[in-house]
Amino acid sequence: MRLDLNSDLGESFGRWTLGDDDAMLGLVTSANVACGFHAGDPSTLRRTVAAAAGNGVVVGAQVAYRDLAGFGRRFIDVPRADLTADVLFQLGGLEAMCRVSGTAVRYVKPHGALYNATVHHEEQAAAVVDAVAEYDAALPVLGLPGSALLRVAEARGLRAVPEFFVDRGYTPEGALVPRAEAGALLHDPDEATERLLRMLADGVVRAVDGSDVAVQAESACVHGDSPGAVAMATAVRAGLERAGVDLRGFV
Repeated sequence: MRLDLNSDLGESFGRWTLGDDDAMLGLVTSANVACGFHAGDPSTLRRTVAAAAGNGVVVGAQVAYRDLAGFGRRFIDVPRADLTADVLFQLGGLEAMCRVSGTAVRYVKPHGALYNATVHHEEQAAAVVDAVAEYDAALPVLGLPGSALLRVAEARGLRAVPEFFVDRGYTPEGALVPRAEAGALLHDPDEATERLLRMLADGVVRAVDGSDVAVQAESACVHGDSPGAVAMATAVRAGLERAGVDLRGFV
């Protein structure tokens, strides 16, 4: 079995530090780097990208709504053309940081509320895909299995990469449990590891209501901003290695 392990990084801002990016970059194979709209200032992004390149970690652009105050977790009804321009702007900014560090943006993943919106919101999903297709149609798009985002991306000829969340709860419909609801977050590294291995072996995940939901993924996300994130990522990586899973970037 082969799997990419990714994490959301580069989300510190000014004097505010979020997560331990250096530790996470020693554990993951891909980094979803913030692009300054929901988190991350230019110096943080440059340091994060340079560290990722130094660790041989693939860099992806984590694009978001223009929502620093809400950390990109509030839905914004952005018109399609404006959202496409926002995504292009973020891609260009992160690409500059990558270029001076000897690497490049290799894929695109929406963040937070934009990620959740593109599961069902056809227009916003199309806006993100428009930006990727116009910028570089060779870039894969990372998203929730069965989402409008992946369906639209595939229809436009882009590579659509399904993603699993190691530390998030699932609804019976295969969506993520909203963060404000019970069961949204998993905190036990052993439980999270066992659930991930079951998904790889059997193609299912146990939803919050106890039912099994079909899920297949090429990449698994372990959040870098959660309490105990490094311990979670360490345990998950160790469990995958013991099971003989080949850990490498999907690009």
